[in-house]
Parts: sequence; C-alpha cells; structure tokens
Amino acid sequence: MNALRKSPFHDVIATLQPEWGMYNDMPTALQFDIGDSQRMQLLGIADVSCLWRCGLKGPHSKAWLETHGIAVPAVNSWEPLSGGSLIARLGNSEFLFEDGLDGATAQHIQAMLTDGPHGVYPVLRQDAALILTGAAVQQLLRQTCSFNFMTLDKANRPLVLTTMVGVPVTVLPVDMPEGEYYRVWCDGTYGEYLWRTLLDIACELGGGAVGLNSISIN
Repeated sequence: MNALRKSPFHDVIATLQPEWGMYNDMPTALQFDIGDSQRMQLLGIADVSCLWRCGLKGPHSKAWLETHGIAVPAVNSWEPLSGGSLIARLGNSEFLFEDGLDGATAQHIQAMLTDGPHGVYPVLRQDAALILTGAAVQQLLRQTCSFNFMTLDKANRPLVLTTMVGVPVTVLPVDMPEGEYYRVWCDGTYGEYLWRTLLDIACELGGGAVGLNSISIN
C-alpha cells in the first residue's frame, strides 16, 4: 500500500482488522463487520480523518471569503456548503473548511491560499476527525465531555470548543431527519488515546466502531 496520508487513528484501528479502502490518498476503514449498521444506530464511532480540510485566519480573512462568495457564519457556528462541505467559524478571524465525501470547497480554498492573499494566512490542519452517532450518543457525551450538549439549539448550527476525556476538541452537532450526529476534531497527537477511550465506553453502551460505508455526512 503506497499511502500518502495516514489517519491519526490508523494504528489503533488496524488492530480491529477492518476492510480498508483509499479515500483522498488515505487508507480508511470502510467496514469493520456486518454489525456496522446496527452499531451505527445505537452508538457508532467513525474515523473521518480522510476528509479534506483546510484552515485560514487573519484580519482580512472574513472579507476575503465574502469576496469569493462564501457565506461567513457567526462566531462559533457553522454553515453547510455545496457537495456536503462545511465552513466553521472558530473565532472572529479563524475558519475551518471540511469537505464531505463529494464536496471540493476545502480543496478549492486551499488552492486559492497559495496566492498569499493580503492579511489571510493558511492554518495547517492535521486533525484526528470523528463522527459520533446513534441513539446513545448523548450518554457517551455526558460521560466524556465537560459541556452539556442538550442545552444547544441545533437549528442555530452551533460550534463548541470544549474538552472530551481531557482532550481539547471542537464539536459540531448536526440534526438530520434520520437522527443527530456529532463531528469531532482534535489534535492528531491525541487521536489514539481519544479513540481507545471513546471506543471502550461505546462498547460498554452496546455500540462500537463503524466504517465509512455506514455513515451519511452529506
């Protein structure tokens, strides 16, 4: 396997011997076993570090994005973009873009940043990225987070910077007709610890790891 990129969760996921596939030049767990769909309904943890993302910040970043037709969300909130991509505003002048399985906005923004726009600076994003989903996801969050996500109005598309089992994380809750799910980003160096801890708790609650084939993020 000639991988150009590697998920921060790769080594710990490999011990579970999933079916692998390549996505964005990164080996990605597509399916763990035939129980993926059932675990997703109860409490699923999926590695989505393979999704393309980029970051930017700087005093002119908001104006630069608006000049290029990007609708800038309020601070600590997010907006969906075409093709399942999203923009998240982490502060007054810092933004995170992430593509879905089919979108390409983050890749496009990253390419434009190579022109060195005045007052706009690229931010290297090598996050460990997760999706948490299922009927028991709130139980998992209550056991691991210092923030009560039940207080949020998801209609406002909030973005939360908090800690999860002591790890600084950015959490984005999404309310879909088929149920809620949570996108989680953290520094890649914490990835293996975060995965092991969340997976242990998820298994206690009847859930577990699920592959990319079982989740819908567009």
